[in-house]
Amino acid sequence: MADGRYLFQVTAEYEEERIDKYISMLIDSLSRSFIQKLLRDGQVLVNGKAVKQNFRLTEGDEVSFSLPEAVEPDILPEDIPLDILYEDDDVLVVNKPKGMVVHPAAGHYSHTLVNALMYHCRDSLSGINGVMRPGIVHRIDRDTTGSLLVCKNDAAHLSIAAQLKEHSIVRRYRAVVYGVIDQEEGVINLPVGRDPYDRKRMVAGVRNGKEAVTHYRVLQRFHGYGQGYTYIECRLETGRTHQIRVHMEAIGHPLLGDEVYRRNMPGNGKAPCQLQGQCLHAMILGFHHPKTGEYIETTAPLPDYFSHLLHILGG
Repeated sequence: MADGRYLFQVTAEYEEERIDKYISMLIDSLSRSFIQKLLRDGQVLVNGKAVKQNFRLTEGDEVSFSLPEAVEPDILPEDIPLDILYEDDDVLVVNKPKGMVVHPAAGHYSHTLVNALMYHCRDSLSGINGVMRPGIVHRIDRDTTGSLLVCKNDAAHLSIAAQLKEHSIVRRYRAVVYGVIDQEEGVINLPVGRDPYDRKRMVAGVRNGKEAVTHYRVLQRFHGYGQGYTYIECRLETGRTHQIRVHMEAIGHPLLGDEVYRRNMPGNGKAPCQLQGQCLHAMILGFHHPKTGEYIETTAPLPDYFSHLLHILGG
């Protein structure tokens, strides 16, 4: 990249590749929809001429484009009730409800956990991750419930980030998966990376993926409802995007209610009740306090929908 403009020369391995896919493979941080908008707006040039998104490349083509300057919207505090499991001057742990987005992003600039945190904490949130993610040092998916650790200052943020990097933070999840798992426990050690064919998905075992390790153990088996279901606990050794969802799909037991990671779902996949997204709950979170070093562990009780589901399956 020179003077803010990207410039690439197409090599033989990308012969006949579509221009939109080519750019997405070279720049992982750009979504396919964003790239297609650049193409529609005539911002992507091949050999000096604007091309459409279905244009196919030839070895030696010169591809160039510039990214528009990012404009970050104002993120406003909102008086949204928080279920706080632990709080002091440095950190707090919140029990995130289902359906709440953690931090603002395209299409979600309000009603997020960050909006609620800004109201609750005022100016006491770490700024290391920028104005869009104040206090956020790790995240859980919109439809995943449970414990999320928030940092109130930069020193706390750096400490917690270091604990995440060295895998010393305890994260135990509860989940219900399709199918009956025979073994009592197991370890899934498969690297996780972006799906080269679908940028909204992650995939296990992909080349150049990041190390990802999930430990699981069976809590209860349900043999009814066709293929059956299993209630499990998952312990994260690493924390990759969608790790539990990707790993459980990889071994043929995707999460109940998961509409994205269900390619290896056994049977017809009909759930015994209506669910909003995957049945996954971040139950136990343990960490060493960034200031005192004391070990702190919180437990987020199962949400009502989860308890109700277990009651139905067990009935």
